[in-house]
Amino acid sequence: MTWLQALLLAIVEGLTEFLPVSSTGHLIITSSFLGIASDPFTKLFTIAIQFGAILSVVVTYFKRFFKTLKFYWLLFLAFIPAAIMGVLIGDYIDALLENVSMVAFMLIFGGIILLFVDKWFKHLEISGDSTPKVKSAIQIGLFQCLALLPGVSRAAATIVGGLASGLNRTAAAEFSFFLAVPTLFAATAWKLIKYYQQGYLISEPQWQLLIIGNLIAFIVAWMAIKSFISWLTKHGFRIFGWYRIAVGLILLALQALGISLHII
Repeated sequence: MTWLQALLLAIVEGLTEFLPVSSTGHLIITSSFLGIASDPFTKLFTIAIQFGAILSVVVTYFKRFFKTLKFYWLLFLAFIPAAIMGVLIGDYIDALLENVSMVAFMLIFGGIILLFVDKWFKHLEISGDSTPKVKSAIQIGLFQCLALLPGVSRAAATIVGGLASGLNRTAAAEFSFFLAVPTLFAATAWKLIKYYQQGYLISEPQWQLLIIGNLIAFIVAWMAIKSFISWLTKHGFRIFGWYRIAVGLILLALQALGISLHII
């Protein structure tokens, strides 16, 4: 992996991790376009740079992360369902990651859902809760399990889960950001452990790529979070629905043309 490739992947990760558009689908297109090899370090890199994205949430909402113990309890309740499912069917999910067609169809299906989300939950902008409760945290956690399917988008699943539990748009999006911290941290730690268990070591040049990748992902994700909340408040989800459908169709078109696609 070159420095330019690492830079571009980090930008894509930062832009898409917290938006309801599926970072997986975008990494497929980016890595295939750049001709990045699917080797163990590259797979580690795409997971490890999520740490930079995590830090952007902590920095943006610093005071919220150190406010009450109830906040951590809600995050724990929301985190547990996907953590359990990940342990139970992790190998099956890894196999699904090789199915680019499934990623494309999940992008399109999720996009169709987002086209109607604003209409379905319009009443919540007036009557919706501004803070999650125990019941809503558990429900959001169950929705996050859907994001184990590649192409669904963790952000999309948890935000819709938040809306379905009665939160308003801003509260649902912010809790999705918060839930990303334990979820992505666990995914990064697990990937590092497996990497070393398989006998691989990270060289000095690779550490440099990881550091710069996390730095870029942090900066871009921080800007994306700020912009997303502003857009969501004013315009809703519809544009993200059309965008997901377009990306899914692009993936299917590239496959039909015989272009090699892979999830790195």
